[in-house]
Amino acid sequence: MNYQVAASVAAARLGADDKFLAGGQSLLGAIKLGLAAPEGLVDVRRLPELQGISVTGAAVRIGAATPHAVVAASPEVRRAIPALADLAGRIGDRQVRNLGTLGGSLANNDPAACYPAAVLGLGATVHTATRQIAADDFFQGLFTTALQEGELITAVSFPIPKAAGWQKFKQPASRFSLVGVFVARFDSGVRVAVTGAGPGVFRCHELEAALAHDWSPAAARAVKLSADGLNTDLHGTAAYRAALIPELAARAVAG
Repeated sequence: MNYQVAASVAAARLGADDKFLAGGQSLLGAIKLGLAAPEGLVDVRRLPELQGISVTGAAVRIGAATPHAVVAASPEVRRAIPALADLAGRIGDRQVRNLGTLGGSLANNDPAACYPAAVLGLGATVHTATRQIAADDFFQGLFTTALQEGELITAVSFPIPKAAGWQKFKQPASRFSLVGVFVARFDSGVRVAVTGAGPGVFRCHELEAALAHDWSPAAARAVKLSADGLNTDLHGTAAYRAALIPELAARAVAG
């Protein structure tokens, strides 16, 4: 396998069967399991253009190669969007948090990953080397995104909400979300994103409507969701997940 370190974002180019490498927490695992077999790796984790956290206007911008642990510990993120720092601090274990990156998680789009819920729940914008992609357009199903072949995520801009919360019921071994719920309230309305419960992250419009009318744990718990389209596996049935989603949303609202 060929390995090269990109000198800049502009110089980061992939061959036909190459992959970008940042923290490697998703890609290297897939390679070990035989689920991915790239011909080469282009390492982008040290590029300064992909690093850093800044608050400008009404948004928090986080570089794509910023590790989860850095986001969790960031004073800027903790002040502006505490729920986002909380989410980052509960991803995986210490190794995953110190090596895994925001961009890598989004590009992989695991259906039980945490970061997609924050990106969709906050209505964030995904920046690449060539364009900007709205969260509602970015996630397209199981391990599938709007990224084109060879397109590199450079940063994500998160709008600062009036209130937000995150709760997840984790699978103890993998620490992925059996169900995870991110709620956010803006002047324009409420967004609720769910991970782990279906074939990919999705917005829960029933909870959004209920919480827009009454931002309270009681309003969230009063919502009854259908189990249609939700996952059933050895960890829980679709009906179990359908019951968990409003409960976790209620806890997220309560903080």
